[in-house]
Amino acid sequence: MITREQIEGVLSKIQDTHLQQDLVTAKMVRDIKIDGDQVQLQLEMGYPASGYHKKMTDIIKSELGSLEGITDIDITIDTKIISHSVQKGVQLIPNIKNTIAIASGKGGVGKSTTAINLALALQKEGARVGILDADIYGPSQPRMLGCRGKPESIDGKTMEPMVSYGMQSMSIGYLIEEDNPMIWRGPMVTSALEQLLGDTNWTDLDYLVVDLPPGTGDIQLTLCQKIPVSGAIIVTTPQDIALLDAKKGLKMFNTVEVPVLGVIENMSTYICGQCGHEDHIFGEGGGKQMAEQYDIDLLGSLPLETKIREGVDNGKPTVAMDPDSRAAQIYRDIARRAAAKLALQAKDYSSAFPRIVIDNK
Repeated sequence: MITREQIEGVLSKIQDTHLQQDLVTAKMVRDIKIDGDQVQLQLEMGYPASGYHKKMTDIIKSELGSLEGITDIDITIDTKIISHSVQKGVQLIPNIKNTIAIASGKGGVGKSTTAINLALALQKEGARVGILDADIYGPSQPRMLGCRGKPESIDGKTMEPMVSYGMQSMSIGYLIEEDNPMIWRGPMVTSALEQLLGDTNWTDLDYLVVDLPPGTGDIQLTLCQKIPVSGAIIVTTPQDIALLDAKKGLKMFNTVEVPVLGVIENMSTYICGQCGHEDHIFGEGGGKQMAEQYDIDLLGSLPLETKIREGVDNGKPTVAMDPDSRAAQIYRDIARRAAAKLALQAKDYSSAFPRIVIDNK
C-alpha cells in the first residue's frame, strides 16, 4: 500500500530547475490523493511557467513510477502569483501585483527590445502582463508593439491602456507624434511618468514590466524612489564599456533598496546567417563575470540576430511572431528564471490589513 510519506519522500528529491529548491521545500505540493494504485497529485507554482509544466510532469511521473504499487499518476499544476514587497515607504499600485524594472547603465544595449520580449514571454508562460514605457525622451514601445492611436478616457480623468498582442501598455508615445522631441526638464518628466503609471486603468496585472530610460542620473533615481518596484533586471552587452555602466545601474538599485533579480547579457554572440560561423563580436563572458562579482544571477544570454531587430522595428516582436524560434525560447526561459527569483522574495501583506477610516462626526 502506497503511503503519503513515500510520495513526499520522492517529491523532496525532485528539484524545481528555476527555484533551485525541491518541490516540498518550495511548498508546491498542495494535495496528494491515494486511491489504491492510483495517485492524484496537485501542485501549485508561485510563478508562471507553462512551458516547463510538461517537463516537470514527466520527471515526477518517472520518479514516482519507481515506487511499487502505483499504476496510474495524475498530476495537476496550478499557478498562483502573489504580490511581493517593494521599497519602504512606497505603496503598491491597485490592480498591479508586481512591478519589474528593466534597466541599463547606458543606451544601445537592446534594453527596450529585451523588455518587450520579456513581457510577452511572461504572458506566454501564463501571466497577466502589462508594460510601461518609462523612457519619456525616447519612447519606443508603441512602434515595437505595432500599436497606434491614442488611449481612450471614459471619465475624462484616467486612461485605458492600449492593448497589443493581448498585452496592456502605456507610453508617452501614444500621446505625441512619433517624431516630436520631448524638451522637458527632470521634474516634468517625473510628473509625466507618475501620471502615466497612476492614471492608467491597469486591469488585474500579475506583472507590470517597466522599461526604464538608460542611465543612472537624477531622473532614474527619482523614479525608483517613487514607483513601487518588486525587482529589477539589468541588461548589458559583454563589452567592457557596457559592463562598467551596467554595474552603476546595479549599485543604483542597491542604493534605493530594490532587489536585483539578475542580469541579462544581450548580443552575446553573433551567428552568420550565411555560413553559420559564430563570433563574440562584443566580447565574451562579461555578463557571467558581473553576476559572479556581485553575487546575482545570470538570467540568460541572448544572441545578436537580424530577426530580433527586424521584429521590433516592424511592430512584430520575436516572442509573439516567432514563438518556436531559438530566441523566443531563450526569452521564455529568462522570464521563468526572473519570475521564480521574484517568487522567492518577501511577500507583501498590505492588502491583508483592513483600512482604518476616522470619521469626525
